[in-house]
Parts: sequence; C-alpha cells; structure tokens
Amino acid sequence: MQGGSSGIGYGLKYQSRCISDVKADTDYTSFLTGTLSLKEENEVHLLRLSSGGSELICEGLFSHPNEIWDLASCPFDQRIFSTVFSTGESFGAAIWQIPELYGQLNSPQLERVASLDAHVGKINCVLWWPSGRCDKLISIDEQNIFLWSLDCSKKSAEVLSKDSAGMLHSLSGGAWDPHDVNAVAATGESSVQFWDLRTMKKVNSIEHAHVRGVDYNPKREHILVRLLSCNSKALRSTLLNRMVCR
Repeated sequence: MQGGSSGIGYGLKYQSRCISDVKADTDYTSFLTGTLSLKEENEVHLLRLSSGGSELICEGLFSHPNEIWDLASCPFDQRIFSTVFSTGESFGAAIWQIPELYGQLNSPQLERVASLDAHVGKINCVLWWPSGRCDKLISIDEQNIFLWSLDCSKKSAEVLSKDSAGMLHSLSGGAWDPHDVNAVAATGESSVQFWDLRTMKKVNSIEHAHVRGVDYNPKREHILVRLLSCNSKALRSTLLNRMVCR
C-alpha cells in the first residue's frame, strides 16, 4: 500500500488487533501482524518498509489456526514469534517459527516450536526480554504470571515458576524491564505491580493507577511510562526508585 502525507497504510483481509516490530531484523524495518476472525482462517503477515520508505510490502503470508489476540516478535531471532490466540471457547499461547526459505515456497507453513499450555484462564500476553538473547519467557493471564524456559532446538517450553496476583487483582498485561532481566511490571485494573522473577514475588506496586498499558524506557533506567485509562486518557512517566525495581 502506498504512503502519503497522512502516513503509510497496509490493508488486511480481516480485522486485526496486534502488530509487532521485528527487532531482530537489522537489515530492514519489518513488522508482524495477525488477524482476528472467528469464522475464517486467520493470517500472519510479514511486512517490510520499502527502501524508499513510502510503501509497506508483504514479504510473507502464513495461515494461523485461531484468532490472534497478542503477537510479539522474538528480539534475537527474526523468524520466531509468539501469539496468544482464542478458539472461541478457550485461550492458548504458542511460539512459532517462520520457515527459512519461505519466499521460495508456494504455501509456506508456520512451524509450532512450543505451546505455553499451563494456563487455565484467559491469557493476555507473552513477554520477551527486549535487550538480547534470553532463554526465558513470561506469560500473563488474568490471575497468574508464569516464567518459562524456552528451548527452540528441542521445541520445548517448561514452566520454571508461577505465582498469583491475588483474588483482588485482575491482570491485563505487562512489560519486562530491559535493564534488569529479573524485573517485570504487570498491569491490573487499578494498579501496576512490580515482580522479582528470582523469587517470583510482588515487591512493590503503584495503587489506584487505572492504567491501560505500561512500557519501560529502553535508554534510561527506572523510567516507566503508563497509559492511563481515566476520563482524560494520557501518558504519564514515572521515576522508579531502586527499591521498586530491585
């Protein structure tokens, strides 16, 4: 699709609610996006920005068995990504790999590397540590945080630890601190919870936060950005002290 003064667009066959930049692709500006259709076969599109920067080009189109509710690209391997999906009756999460010679295949198929199948409720997201190679993954459902060990060569994922946010909290998402592999921020209906993955325990929180999402500043430590869900939606930057993060 062509770009213009209003930006660059790309049309999908079905609705979509998630897109992820391909951080591991150092040669191109690339994205992955997935569709959300209850009745039709869903798709994952691999998009690349043209050399002139005026067009998004579909480099790969792959079928996906279910509605895609969350998609995240692996930060150290551009062919690997995760999805959270719904069958209409239940939720699941899996790690996928794009075939190496997908451009030369008539109908390239995604390879399922591993299933994150320890959840029993609605899964919200899968988190990769954003700062390089790490064999750990985090998945978050409405009540629990799971820490996984991922081995792509053996096509396996094993739960290392898990804990519950408690009956009074319903989790919706989170962000992994790029400066500290042991620190994760999880969002709830009215709070941001800070977790230490070494003990798998909540170490602090920001209450009455009413957030829709959070992310860390990749260039500065202890800076967290919150998207508020109050009457006047706004972004708010929070300076975290070391007691919160460590």
